[in-house]
Amino acid sequence: MTTRPSDDPLGPTKLPPRSARSAYRRSPRVQVAGHADSCRVGWPSIGDELRARLATHRRGSGGKVVLAVDTYPGVSDETADVLAGEVHADHLVRTAAAFAPPDAIAELVAPDVTEDPVFGRVSGLSLWDFFLPAAVDRLRREVASVSEGLVVVFGAGAASLCDPDLLVYADLARRELVLRFRRDQISNLAADNRHEDWSAQYKRAWFVDWRVADRHKREVFERADLFLDLNDPDEPKLAPAAAVADGLSRAATSPWTPVPFFDPAPWGGQWMKEVCGLDPEAVNYGWCFNCVPEENSVLFDFGDAVMELPALDVVLFRAPQLLGEDVVSRFGAEFPIRFDFLDTMGGGNLSFQVHPLTPYIRDTFGMAYTQDESYYLLDAEPGATVYLGLQEGVDPDEMLGALRAAQANGPPFDAERFVNRWPARAHDHFLIPAGTVHCSGADSMVLEISATPYLFTFKLWDWGRMGLDGRPRPIHLRHGGEVICWDRTTEWVRRNLINRVEPVAAGDGWREERTGLHQLEFIETRRHWFDATVPRHTGGTVNVLCVVAGEQVVLESPTARFEPYPVNYAEVVIVPAAVGPYTVRPHGPAVGSTCATVTAFVRGRSDDRSGLAP
Repeated sequence: MTTRPSDDPLGPTKLPPRSARSAYRRSPRVQVAGHADSCRVGWPSIGDELRARLATHRRGSGGKVVLAVDTYPGVSDETADVLAGEVHADHLVRTAAAFAPPDAIAELVAPDVTEDPVFGRVSGLSLWDFFLPAAVDRLRREVASVSEGLVVVFGAGAASLCDPDLLVYADLARRELVLRFRRDQISNLAADNRHEDWSAQYKRAWFVDWRVADRHKREVFERADLFLDLNDPDEPKLAPAAAVADGLSRAATSPWTPVPFFDPAPWGGQWMKEVCGLDPEAVNYGWCFNCVPEENSVLFDFGDAVMELPALDVVLFRAPQLLGEDVVSRFGAEFPIRFDFLDTMGGGNLSFQVHPLTPYIRDTFGMAYTQDESYYLLDAEPGATVYLGLQEGVDPDEMLGALRAAQANGPPFDAERFVNRWPARAHDHFLIPAGTVHCSGADSMVLEISATPYLFTFKLWDWGRMGLDGRPRPIHLRHGGEVICWDRTTEWVRRNLINRVEPVAAGDGWREERTGLHQLEFIETRRHWFDATVPRHTGGTVNVLCVVAGEQVVLESPTARFEPYPVNYAEVVIVPAAVGPYTVRPHGPAVGSTCATVTAFVRGRSDDRSGLAP
């Protein structure tokens, strides 16, 4: 294996021309054929569709019919009134009436929420733990007692609290839920806390609400007749189950791109504004979640309308095709690879941090694996650096003492006294197995490739700055001090974690390199440089690919399994395991130039594949 010196040129390091930057797609779509005119947009059209369907289900001479609208947490209660009015309901029953009181719910979730301001434990609760059994019985009797007219049962659990003639599932994207928390628009599941700090609500949702809701969704998803997209309350959308099922299958068998989610940060930069075509008036953008199905959404284009659903639905309901059988056997219906951007160009250092070792995250937080990661430099200004690993001979007590003193308004933490600071430039790759102290410095554009167990980042020092809310950001010295690997010092880091480039294969107009990750991590990354067609193969596991050089490439199927899929500079694409063989080549304005992609996949239990067709 070879290590690339920091002064050894490797491939192009410049951004594409300015004209190419507006090509970045902020609303990529999955094209779903055969369902034109199937999606209803707006409440009047939705009401017409539901009334027409309900008319075929009238029971007996009294004409009783039951519509259940099961909802993901975060769907507003006002939606029940609007929908009931549109369908001309005679009776409206809210499942929230059967929830236990908020104080009892708070006590129920407390062991999973914990008192830690950031971290909790993944909940094993069921939706039915939130209901009072006597109240559920009363609600069921209320629905059964109606002898005629239209009954609408609305809210979480509706599908299981009645015997519906028509079942609608109302979904929301995580991106929209986070924004509603920030705007004080919603409470947590069965809670009355809409004015609580949004970060506390988000934490409770991630560890409790969404785990509970996803378990329930898996129970009722296949039974639903229709799906309701409520991300835009002024323009709801309704699509039949067959259309949604085809959309999920399309995303599980063809390349697709999740909807990226951009956010500001205390250290945020200016690079993504220009390259990704974002609001130039924004102060900064620090984050982009561009392949984090836990947080991203997917847009299904049915021809007449575009419907937004959580990207996680593809994972939950098409896991074998999307992930591959081996990945499912190891991780279940979880997407184990995370791609995101960290923009510090014209900004500041990221927080100095460390990720927990696997035993610690399992025993403390109930997670099965940890957040191993790496930094791939898309771009960097001269003088950019990455902090990674400890100086030789660091005394743990001395360093932890200096960190505690800095947090107690003592002298600022002298990072360079304890931590290595490495020069960084475009296309450098820094590997960061859990337990290794690290952070990117200012003036860098990082593609972060990691495993996906939430944001288990233990901040050790945040350079004395405030968060976007004007308050100090939480520091996690107690956790961090327990997981730092004190033997990961200068020479070990130099040998093991920086630009570990190994040639793998080559062909006419292309070459493939292994760039990591470290042997302690389960994710493998490969870089391809090419000015011609590169043969690729998923190898039975999901591939995640980012274009890191060149204006545009196109993914194609040698067996015509999917339509050609163009991917622009800096965009990320998911290539499902079911795709099998595919090719990548320069496309459009990139024809005749050298392009590069970085691809991540889960290593097999004894993986040494080249990425080529077997």
